Amino acid sequence: MKKIGFVALVFSCFIFLAACSSGSAEKADKIKIGASPTPHAEILEHIKPELKKKGIELEIVKFDDYVLPNKALENGDIDANYFSTVPYFNLQKKENDYRFSNIGAIHLEPMGIYSHKIKKISEIPSGAKVIVSNVPSEWGRVLNIFVENKLLKIKPGVAIDKATFEDITENPKNLVFDHSVDPTLLTSAFENNEGDLVAINSNFAYEKGLNPVKDSLMIEQKNSPYVNIVATKTSNKENKDLKKVVDVLHEPQVQKWIEKKWGGSIVPVSE
Repeated sequence: MKKIGFVALVFSCFIFLAACSSGSAEKADKIKIGASPTPHAEILEHIKPELKKKGIELEIVKFDDYVLPNKALENGDIDANYFSTVPYFNLQKKENDYRFSNIGAIHLEPMGIYSHKIKKISEIPSGAKVIVSNVPSEWGRVLNIFVENKLLKIKPGVAIDKATFEDITENPKNLVFDHSVDPTLLTSAFENNEGDLVAINSNFAYEKGLNPVKDSLMIEQKNSPYVNIVATKTSNKENKDLKKVVDVLHEPQVQKWIEKKWGGSIVPVSE
């Protein structure tokens, strides 16, 4: 009887350990990604169910500014972030000596130039005040919109992401650029009529109910290099779970959802 009891006990332990082992194998991997609320966090929220099927539990940490997401990544508080454009990412790496890597371009948020008073480009008055963000990596982006609309000329050979207001060679309307405003305050500047024209990123515009395609006076072209990316520490760039996140973001059904939800003013990319 004792022998049978011992065998039964061993068998029960085996079943218990097997069950524990099986449960561990099915446990999802957890990753934490920092993102701007719109559209980045919304896009990540949309792909959560698909990631769960792939064994990934995604936690989204929302940031309302452009500084903290990189600090959080550097400090190890998050595994990756999804908020910045390529030029801003490169500038931040250079200025802060971040050892970060771009692991995937996801979408473009076309910059829009907005005005309460001016309804046509031809109506822009001489000496019009243009309010622009205080982020240097965005200055060339804004200037290029005015160049494309034949309102300015800049020095030949100057790259879009490198251009500054000192590179303007022709300004027939004597436009005055105020580049002292924080990006998060540009919509407030627009609402308060602080300038004749205000350059606003699509994510901030959407938060205030503005549709860049319908409401802007001028809008950035789709071939812009200012795509938004997922970034992580270079030491973590081969992380299999982060690669799965980028792969899911590039799936056709996800890209179609992005186009439909934002009416074409958030443009998905699959690079």
